[in-house]
Formats: sequence, structure tokens, C-alpha cells
Amino acid sequence: MNIKPEDLQKTKRPLFAIVYDKLYKLIMDGTFPPDSRLPTEPELAKLFGVSRMTLRHALSRLQEDGLVKNIHGKGNFITKFHHNKNMTGLEKLGNPIYKCVSGQIDDVEMQFRIELITDYAKQVLKRNMTAVVAIERWYKRNDQAVAFAFTVMAIEAVSELNLDLQDEQQLLDMIDKKVYELANSATLELRRSDSIPSLKYEIANDKDCDLIVESVYISDKYPVIYNKFYIPTESSQITINAAK
Repeated sequence: MNIKPEDLQKTKRPLFAIVYDKLYKLIMDGTFPPDSRLPTEPELAKLFGVSRMTLRHALSRLQEDGLVKNIHGKGNFITKFHHNKNMTGLEKLGNPIYKCVSGQIDDVEMQFRIELITDYAKQVLKRNMTAVVAIERWYKRNDQAVAFAFTVMAIEAVSELNLDLQDEQQLLDMIDKKVYELANSATLELRRSDSIPSLKYEIANDKDCDLIVESVYISDKYPVIYNKFYIPTESSQITINAAK
């Protein structure tokens, strides 16, 4: 890299915008490859001949654009997002975890329980029930939990979907993937949360996360399942491909 600080001063554009452009080009041409750690802020500020404040403005814009992700206590890292131009977004039916978590998921651990009906279940499932199935899932990479999901479904849906609750793999396959093949629609809401309600595994040092609330419909009467997906901000990359 041959960057001359004096070249940055020849234009009336804000310095942070010029630094942004320089960093953007270095990321796109592979000088800083996906998953690599950027030099420290003092090193980058010295490289570009700008103040730390100017550099942070540039990094902030790169973070907003999904090219750089700051991991508290570790530094700034290049994401994989910009290399996947054909990424399927939330506008398509499918498990949001596989579309919104950066990196590969190589295992899913699940546990479930039968619960009495609650006002909460009545509100989200919008149907008459005799009991509910509460399901927790941990999405893992290299044996580390990287995301968490909580699902509720009416006990009546078990027979409607021809499920055998003694066959846990069948249940996981259904709620994780097959239900989306059967569904005709889903509603999703994006929120932020300052905690991940996972009691079994620690998920990320920074508890702040993106929360995707999803109702999946096979019929128009009521959702067959209701999901809450918790994705730590450090590994979240949510995309919606809007088109007419």
C-alpha cells in the first residue's frame, strides 16, 4: 500500500469520506480479505495521516455498510457480506438463521418440552389449543453456540404435521427447514435485544443481538409455528432484497 497523506488534503471532500473510499477499495481488492482483522486504529490513523476521530468516522460508515464489524475487545474485522452479491434475503421463505448469521453453521442442538397454555401462547399462535410445544435450538460452529432460537407450536400442530415427538430428528428437520417448504407465507419483525435467553450455552461475549420474530403460516388462519431468533450483533448480517 502506497498512501500519501498529502494526497488526502487536495480535495474539499471530508477527510473521513476519502479515508472511507481508500479503505473500501482495499477491502474490495482483497488487501484486507474476509474475516481478517484490520490494523489497530492508531496504525490506520498513522497510515492515512488523519486523526483517530476522522478514522472512526470512516470505520463507522464501513460498519453501517456491512463491510466491517467491530468486536468489542478484539478490534475491527472484515465481513464476508460484500463477497456474496446473490445472497438470499429475508424476503424469501426460509430459516433466517442460515441467511443472517455470518459464517457456516455446522450443527444444531435442540431440546423441547410440553407446556400448559399461557396467555402469551394464545396471543402469538392465535388458535385454540390444549397444550404447547416449546422448543429451544442452539446453532453451532466448531462446537460453539453462535445463535439461539425459541419456537412455540400448538400440540395440535404435531398431528397436523404428522410428527412423532419421540423422533427428535424429525421434529428438528420440520421446524428448521421443512416447514418453510410447506408454508405459503411468513411475517417477520426485526428488533434489537440486550440479552439472549440461552441458559444452556453462553453465546457471544457481547449480549446485544438482533432479534427476528417470525410467524410461519401454512394456512391463512393461524401460524403453525412462532419463532424468535437471537443473533449476536458481531455475527449478524441481515439482508432484504427489495424489488418491484
